[in-house]
Amino acid sequence: MAEFPTLKPAFTIQVQIDTPLTVGSLNVVPMSGGTLKSEPGFSPALDSSFVGTGNDYIRASADGKHLRLDAHGVIKTKEDALLYLHYTGNINVTEAEAAVFGGKAPDGPTPWGNLFTNIKFETGDERYKDLEKRVFVAQGRFIIQKDKPGVVEYKVSQVVQG
Repeated sequence: MAEFPTLKPAFTIQVQIDTPLTVGSLNVVPMSGGTLKSEPGFSPALDSSFVGTGNDYIRASADGKHLRLDAHGVIKTKEDALLYLHYTGNINVTEAEAAVFGGKAPDGPTPWGNLFTNIKFETGDERYKDLEKRVFVAQGRFIIQKDKPGVVEYKVSQVVQG
């Protein structure tokens, strides 16, 4: 089955999100912070934080059962390198995700399996330039904690030869 790609664990991303802003049929979810950290053994190793503000632009299907994501943000490494991060994806809205977006989710994580993205990087820093040529996919979930900003957690893998 060498003709099929496989996945290599790469990063864990945790993005803090604020209350969505509704602009017509578009929901804009501000990103207020977060981290991107490499999994052990992944190269190049990244230990970074989101800087400035980013946004996730979300559009719902007509029936409201699927959401399309288009997110943009900037991360800064411990060595002061800046990387632009762009991901698109889809959310299958189950009861758990509907509770998150409705502000009625209980504390704890939503299940894995309803949120998938593909991630692209752009940077001017040669140490991380190779990331621009790679393909990354992720599975996500929401983590809700009382009196704290919501978090979207992604487990990111690099797509590699099978």
